[in-house]
Amino acid sequence: MHNNYYFLAPLAATLHRHLKGLALSACFSQDKDELIMGFSNPDREFWIKASLRPEAACLSFPENFARKKRNSIDLFTQAQDLLVEQVKVFQNERAFAIRLEEGFTFVFKMYGRASNILLFEGNEVSDIFQKKLDNDWEENLNFDRPIEQTFEYFKSNGLNKTFPTFGKILKAQLAISQEEPAEESWHKIQNMLKTIAKPTFYITEDKDGLPALRLWKEEGTLCQTQDPIEAANFFYRHFISCYAIQKERQALLKSLEKKVNQAQNYINKNSEKLEELIHESRHEEIGHIIMANLHLIDKYKKEVELFDFYKNQNIKIKLKSNISPQKNAENYYRKAKNQKKEIRKLEENIAKKEREVSKLNSHIHKIQDIESVRELRKYAKQYQLSAVASQQSQEGLPFRVFEYQDFQIWVGKNAVNNDLLTQKYAYKEDLWLHARGVPGSHVVIKYRAGKDFPPALIEKAAALAAYYSKLKTDSLCPVICTPKKNVRKRKGGLPGEVIVDREDVLMVEPKPWDA
Repeated sequence: MHNNYYFLAPLAATLHRHLKGLALSACFSQDKDELIMGFSNPDREFWIKASLRPEAACLSFPENFARKKRNSIDLFTQAQDLLVEQVKVFQNERAFAIRLEEGFTFVFKMYGRASNILLFEGNEVSDIFQKKLDNDWEENLNFDRPIEQTFEYFKSNGLNKTFPTFGKILKAQLAISQEEPAEESWHKIQNMLKTIAKPTFYITEDKDGLPALRLWKEEGTLCQTQDPIEAANFFYRHFISCYAIQKERQALLKSLEKKVNQAQNYINKNSEKLEELIHESRHEEIGHIIMANLHLIDKYKKEVELFDFYKNQNIKIKLKSNISPQKNAENYYRKAKNQKKEIRKLEENIAKKEREVSKLNSHIHKIQDIESVRELRKYAKQYQLSAVASQQSQEGLPFRVFEYQDFQIWVGKNAVNNDLLTQKYAYKEDLWLHARGVPGSHVVIKYRAGKDFPPALIEKAAALAAYYSKLKTDSLCPVICTPKKNVRKRKGGLPGEVIVDREDVLMVEPKPWDA
């Protein structure tokens, strides 16, 4: 309710007492979606910080403000040094005006995601803060919304049309039902209007742990005041603190939960494969059946039917016609040996993923209990957790971008893109990787001053280079690893084609980022 009409009305009245007779001495922006306004005379000053973020547009009133020397821009200069004549809320509207001399008026539209600050000269818009809201150029200064708020009008038109200013929260507090008599509902409304006519403001927390402003006391109230400026300041400070931790926590939890889901999918998929392999692992038995019946098998047969003494029934066995029955048995023994290796490898991988899921769930539970941004970042750094592990390009980069252990890994998308990465974006200190002897993506680990490339980071990048190559389906892939200074392009070479003067080769398993 920090932008509700019934909060803005007492706030505008209080601002009038503070601002009348002061001149606009500063008006600038130094952060996106934030406008700072300073008003002063020789004796005192008053500041307004308008934070019009999409997640929560709100106002605060710092006692003083130190302007940054850089990345700061003056705005609404045409109103500079003009005196404030009046501050007023518009009737039944989530907007208020600061009227200056010479016909200038600031209008604060506190419309949630569409919040904006407009400067009028006379009745026409002279400038707006949020330029993306271009429809605001068509506004006029007549924001008042007169509504008949009588019992007769309420009986005919209902609560929403009679008191649209109540909003969802006040309506929920009223708890008016369609079945109850109109007189009873009207009595509730009048009691509510008496309560909010001289309100006390309460800051509490909503279900997401973010601050919420109320006009009545609730369990878990954090702040109680009759000063709307104090209420606005407390709300803003608490919101910034809570939103920062919520935003970082949710990003980290989302990343971890995604990894849990991926690991669980891997476990489920490979458990099915393992069960199938165990159920069908008869290669060794078939080899024994062939060896026991060599005298019954003619050469050059593609298939033979023999008695299966394991299941006490006949079985049809496929053979290679160009080799002897004994060699066919040896083939089945070799398949059995490889199958056992595959089963053992699957069991190891599933166990590894189950340990990973357990560790990730432990991190999730601990992160949910962390209450400060500093502790959250310390924990994430300690355990090398990152919410930034996406294939989406960052900061406008045209490559796949990943982060691991505070290093960035850039991966080319095609031959032309590989050239761009290696020739234009990579520096001699960066580490360059590529699947050896086959087409694939160029991979670059960006150098960090004074930091060695950790072995786990190099292995992770090498697995990506293998995965984004023609050998992605192989069990092992050779990957070139060398400083970028050893990589050059031959004149007239094809896109993505380079010469590597000196190289080390790693043997790695091709893996996508989240494997």
